Amino acid sequence: MRMLCGQSNAIWHYAAGRWPDKTGLLLGPSYCKKTVPQRWHPYVLDNDRFSAWSKGKEWSERAWLDMLEWVKLLGHKPDWVLVPDVVGDRDATLREWDRYLPVASRYGWPVAFAVQDGMTPADVPADADVVFVGGTTEWKWRNIEMWKSFPRVHVGRVNEIDRVWQCQDLGCESVDGTGWFRDPTRQDKLPALVDWMKGDRYSTTTELKL
Repeated sequence: MRMLCGQSNAIWHYAAGRWPDKTGLLLGPSYCKKTVPQRWHPYVLDNDRFSAWSKGKEWSERAWLDMLEWVKLLGHKPDWVLVPDVVGDRDATLREWDRYLPVASRYGWPVAFAVQDGMTPADVPADADVVFVGGTTEWKWRNIEMWKSFPRVHVGRVNEIDRVWQCQDLGCESVDGTGWFRDPTRQDKLPALVDWMKGDRYSTTTELKL
């Protein structure tokens, strides 16, 4: 399983060389040009819908489209691109899939579908290559095991080491998290993530909380 972070610092590049199957980049429209992916670093394309929603800002379709065109010129293909979704809204996300799938598909990259509150496996479109487990935090973790039958599963917003291990145990392909580098001196952050990359099981809590 890979941890995907929007980082281009010395620690993450070192980790890419030391544990090549454990690291990667998650790039969205707001920061893709700040973190140009190198050929040794696998990467995926986010759509920044959750970021805009959490900050109460309007999502920019133009920025997403510009990112796709910019990445096309890199010559280094992403592992997948996340088709725009609507956080916590099943029906609106399905409508967005119908609207934006043709746009994302024309680049020839695998496409990811973000599952949202109220969805079941039956809602995942047949033409989705990756299931991106999104939705609100409580719903996501309450229903995480629902998606383990799919061959390619990514889980968003995984910022606790116990959750990293949980996703790995479920057979997920990748996870992402923005909090690992915010306070790298905390033992439950970057040091714990390094232990995970080394294969050393590490836990800071006695139980998982919703």
